[in-house]
Amino acid sequence: MLHINNLSYRIEGRLLIDDASFAIPDGHKVGLVGRNGTGKTSLLKLIIGQIQADDGTISWPKNHRLGHVTQEVPSGSTSLIDIVLEADLERDALMKEAETATDPHRIADIQTRLVDIDAYTAPARAATILAGLGFDEEAQQRPASDFSGGWRMRVALAAALFAAPDILLLDEPSNYLDLEGTLWLEQFLRGYPHTVLMVSHNRELLNKAVTHILHLNQRKMTLYTGGYDSFEAARREQQRLEMKLKKKQDDDRRRLEAFVDRFRAKASKAKQAQSRLKVLSNMKPIAAQVEDRVAPFIFPQPDTQLGNPLIRLDDASVGYTEGKPILRDLNLRIDIDDRIGLLGSNGNGKSTLAKLFIGHLKPMDGFKKISKKCNIGYFAQHQMDELSDVQSPYEAVAELMPDATEAQKRSKCAQLGFGPDKADTKAGALSGGEKARLLFAIASFHGPHLLILDEPTNHLDVDSCEMLIHAINEYEGAVLIISHDRHLLEATVDRLWLVGGGSAAPYEGDMESYRAELLRQRGGRPDKNSKTNSNAGGTPLTREQRQEERRLAAEARALLAPKRKELKKLETAISRLQADIKKIDDALADVDLYEEEPEKAKAYGIERGKLQAEVEALEEEWLSLGAELEGAG
Repeated sequence: MLHINNLSYRIEGRLLIDDASFAIPDGHKVGLVGRNGTGKTSLLKLIIGQIQADDGTISWPKNHRLGHVTQEVPSGSTSLIDIVLEADLERDALMKEAETATDPHRIADIQTRLVDIDAYTAPARAATILAGLGFDEEAQQRPASDFSGGWRMRVALAAALFAAPDILLLDEPSNYLDLEGTLWLEQFLRGYPHTVLMVSHNRELLNKAVTHILHLNQRKMTLYTGGYDSFEAARREQQRLEMKLKKKQDDDRRRLEAFVDRFRAKASKAKQAQSRLKVLSNMKPIAAQVEDRVAPFIFPQPDTQLGNPLIRLDDASVGYTEGKPILRDLNLRIDIDDRIGLLGSNGNGKSTLAKLFIGHLKPMDGFKKISKKCNIGYFAQHQMDELSDVQSPYEAVAELMPDATEAQKRSKCAQLGFGPDKADTKAGALSGGEKARLLFAIASFHGPHLLILDEPTNHLDVDSCEMLIHAINEYEGAVLIISHDRHLLEATVDRLWLVGGGSAAPYEGDMESYRAELLRQRGGRPDKNSKTNSNAGGTPLTREQRQEERRLAAEARALLAPKRKELKKLETAISRLQADIKKIDDALADVDLYEEEPEKAKAYGIERGKLQAEVEALEEEWLSLGAELEGAG
């Protein structure tokens, strides 16, 4: 069992963790969540011993091994399989000793211990983990120096998983995994026989791979049973009850104080007044459990409406070296109302395809047509490394608003989530989530017609991810998303493209069918001539057939576009009415209203009934239109 007792920790004078205590029993899988900057990574470092606490203790059984993904990525000429095998320190030491030992008794002890720890099945187990994380048999034999930093981080993760420590600590493990790797990790952790404490923003991973959620909030920690959805429901209910109890206590306090103030000096009531003073002094205040507000993401709407398609590719190929295309036979189009998610393993060409769309790469063959006035906004994780460490959010906004006043620039910064305390902070001192927020603002500043987002959630906490989903759904332009976050894709896109086998094509299934397919393949790769690029008989579609499919799809989109717009109008109207109902509900929640202004309370009730009837009528219309669109689609 991992015990944290009365833990306190400060960084640069700021208290991150204050007298926090919790215990994780053996075998529990725990997701550690909290807002960016609350101290999640610091807690892991405290447990590992990389930093020291100001107060409190951290302990676990002496015979338990603690494991984590090392910050130093593997490098050099050692093969990937050997790097993973060396992570089991006991096995590695015994195997080396077995080569030189001469004492018969010691040789017998070594061999017995090697059998006990399943040493001779280790290569197969290591290979299975590497395969699950995207390394085929040939890649496993190559040296670490052949791979980029992101792939070497996967090797470091594989080594930590192979060592199978009694307590495994993971800090955002899905950040350097693709969707395939994340799904594999989810399955692996569910069957892991020991304790896991994992920081993650990936909602699906937190729902499927953990048994408990540890919430770090307001410098305290609370352990909840269940996945993230269960935790969120429990947290909201707890907040509701605490707010209700606080309101009742505040009402009681006002009545007691009013009695004391009125009768303190009256002899006949003095005893009762003193009694109420005693009650007041013993009344423990209930703090309002209102969390810090997450600043919204704002994607400005396109200022001009363009015709379809925004971008079209005809038999295009693209790559980085002449004569060696990464992707071939690209026949794709993006329309003004498209919401597209790109699927496929890392290294298959998703980012390459995105660079072709934004113009960073040109087609080697075939054609690319783009609307002349099409403005594209692009966000990618590597841009975080390109931010100037000495430029502040205010300076970045000022460059984009050269003719604006000082007040307008400051106001814009505040709208983007950089208030007076952050606007002048240099980018080098911003957190990963704050840098991502700044890049979102820069990418979308001029109201692009198409937003291309490459792994947008990697440095955001779960609540910020939800705000990003809301912003994407409010944005009226086209969106192309590359992400390993299944929840993000399911909540924002309505079309999927699969990149693999040297090409890209529409994927006809949904995220659940794609997940099931990946689990069946257990690390395999989709065939280029699979159903996503084939006719019903399994044979590849001809160029003419693909062109006919695109023509029919375009006609269908044109017919359905007015109905989609009407659906959006209905959603906006329903949201507006629901906001008006909430205002009335807030007013009616004041118990004094019924005594002080009964006519006003009655008017509120009548108005609420009318608004609710309007909502129900619009919802019926929305459901009918939605069913019609679903049937047509």
